[in-house]
Amino acid sequence: MKPEKMGIVLVSNGVYHATTKEGGKASSMLDYSADYFVLKEDLDTRGLDESKVDSKVKVVTYGDVVDLIMNDYEKTAWL
Repeated sequence: MKPEKMGIVLVSNGVYHATTKEGGKASSMLDYSADYFVLKEDLDTRGLDESKVDSKVKVVTYGDVVDLIMNDYEKTAWL
């Protein structure tokens, strides 16, 4: 049996997990087998640069998140 496809959307202060830490190390949050997304508006609000987002994480807008929830995933975790 194949496991469910899982998407994790990083919002609010959760966006800090999307950015590469000092020394180039990624957050341990990104070690799970999932598709990762970070909300662009929340990155911008916190003054975080998209170029610092880890390569495992895709930057998305609110509209993209709605599409993900409605079309791509049965379950989405908001962190």
